[in-house]
Amino acid sequence: MEPLSPEVLEDLRAGRAPRERKIAVCSGGAHLAPADRAEILAVLAGDPDEMVSERAQQAILSQPAETFVEALKREKAIPALFAYAGKHLADKPGVCDAMVQNKSCSAEFLVPVARHLSSLGITALMEELERVSESPALAAALEHSTSITADQKHQLHELLGSSMDAAALAEAAAEAEPDIVKRQTLIERLAKMSVSERVQFAIKGGSEARRTLIRDSNKVVQRAVLQSPRLTDQEVEAFATMTSLTDEILRLIASNRKFRKNYAVVRNLLNNPKTPLDVSLHMLPMVNVMDLKKLTSNKNVPETLRTTAIKLQRTRAELKK
Repeated sequence: MEPLSPEVLEDLRAGRAPRERKIAVCSGGAHLAPADRAEILAVLAGDPDEMVSERAQQAILSQPAETFVEALKREKAIPALFAYAGKHLADKPGVCDAMVQNKSCSAEFLVPVARHLSSLGITALMEELERVSESPALAAALEHSTSITADQKHQLHELLGSSMDAAALAEAAAEAEPDIVKRQTLIERLAKMSVSERVQFAIKGGSEARRTLIRDSNKVVQRAVLQSPRLTDQEVEAFATMTSLTDEILRLIASNRKFRKNYAVVRNLLNNPKTPLDVSLHMLPMVNVMDLKKLTSNKNVPETLRTTAIKLQRTRAELKK
């Protein structure tokens, strides 16, 4: 039996195939990869033809959950698969996590599975705020999950709120955007945004938006800036020097492996007096000889850090002897 052509597969996924072809898929008469069959059966389960729909639903009962998990993980998985899995397969092992991990799975399909998500699944979503911020329904569903932590619940409260320190944002915008006209436009635009909209803007907006919103009074907005795929190394380096940032944001920068690979970020964090001491002490061994020497005479950093830097400098000197 020859594999079905890409054109036939596309017709089946779109529900355009003839009735005979659909029934062949349901009965196992069509030559399909397991993940392809699982995906197409999910489509056919909602077919307007009652016979096709019933046969597809019966066929799904004999499919192992692993085939649906494999299908859900694929980059080109279709919305109909996510919709079916969310409504009917959320209690199957691996299904919810596969949906969360697939960036093509939009927020609307995650709402029904929120209560089934493991703590790892919730953490993955909270570390990728785009989908949560675009759906108040998903944020509300996550808030009632038994697997959510107190910190995550607080973030969701912030996300669903409307708080904004207009004065702080105006000050931040003044530093981020030197052009007066553009700055005023930015401030006016931000003033009309809810928290979730500012999160979206932090993720998808330009550098002036990120430089402004990193100082937003709402911590979930600040976190979103660091999650932006458009964030540059130079921006993170600049953030690492800012004494106006909260301890939490500086800690997040320091804990991000990608950011930490940039030596300038490490150096800037060490010289930032607002960086939490435990973070600075942990990063201290990463600094080179020249920057370590400068740190020993930096009166702005905590005395404990400076003293430890002096000890490290002596230790390195003794090891060279």
